[in-house]
Amino acid sequence: MGALDLPSEPREDGPIEQGGPAPESRELPGLEERDRVYEETRAYIEAGAAERAEPSEPPDAREQGGYWDQVPQFLEKWAEHERRWPREQHALEDSDVPEATPRSDSGSDRDKELRAETAEAVDRIREAEPGISADMRTTERENTYGGWLEGFDCRRKGEDRLKEKVTEQAEAEPDKSSAEILRKIPDAIRYTVCFQPDAYTRGYYDIKERMEHLGHEMYESKNSWGAAEYKGINTRWATAGGQRFEVQFHTPDSFHAKHHVTHTAYERIRDPATSKAESRELRAFQREVCSWLGIPDGAVQIPDYKKKGF
Repeated sequence: MGALDLPSEPREDGPIEQGGPAPESRELPGLEERDRVYEETRAYIEAGAAERAEPSEPPDAREQGGYWDQVPQFLEKWAEHERRWPREQHALEDSDVPEATPRSDSGSDRDKELRAETAEAVDRIREAEPGISADMRTTERENTYGGWLEGFDCRRKGEDRLKEKVTEQAEAEPDKSSAEILRKIPDAIRYTVCFQPDAYTRGYYDIKERMEHLGHEMYESKNSWGAAEYKGINTRWATAGGQRFEVQFHTPDSFHAKHHVTHTAYERIRDPATSKAESRELRAFQREVCSWLGIPDGAVQIPDYKKKGF
């Protein structure tokens, strides 16, 4: 697998060295401390002890201490959003959303065939994942810039969701087999690598080189550090055998924002039942959260990439 044509990135330590020291990091709350603060704040809000948080423009993050000081406010705002937009309202408000058209009896044989094909394809994903995970663990252990895997227990998308995706896509591409459809789902297997901000840009290139050295090919990289509603880099990969997987690159702050603060907002935006009025609020919420995330030096300059044919 050939390396991508990316701009040269200066490396303080030259070629990759096994087990090199990680750069000194700025002080951030530890993982256990962040989880503790998050859970305590969530419990506080759900108990109704917090007063209603009115929408407001965030002050200058440089003057107010940054993202972590704002997390309680973000959670309060999200709790208020859920009170004003309970999920049960969607069925009443969005009556113009068309119902799914039931399949005719003539498609029953194809449905059975599709289910059988899907089960076999999901089994192949299950078989491919341990090898990819072993390479990700090796890369985590040996990378030079102190990167670590977050959310490793969620590395495989739920099988029920995969089957739903196959069913949805099969209607759009009836000539494709389940295996072909699943092969094109980029995040059936997915990982997240975190770096401290001062190591992020060099760490991205380090992980890329190591995964390529192990025989994997990065066929797409999408840089969203310059975007308003999401911060991070999402990359898509393929093994030598053609199995696709996703690797996201985050800082501790951007991972927390994505995973703990804005994830449900993102899911609601993607839900066809979500009204336009709520979507506007959800996007405003995501923009506010992301406005507090620091951008690592050089991260915005990491180029997008997409290989032809993928």
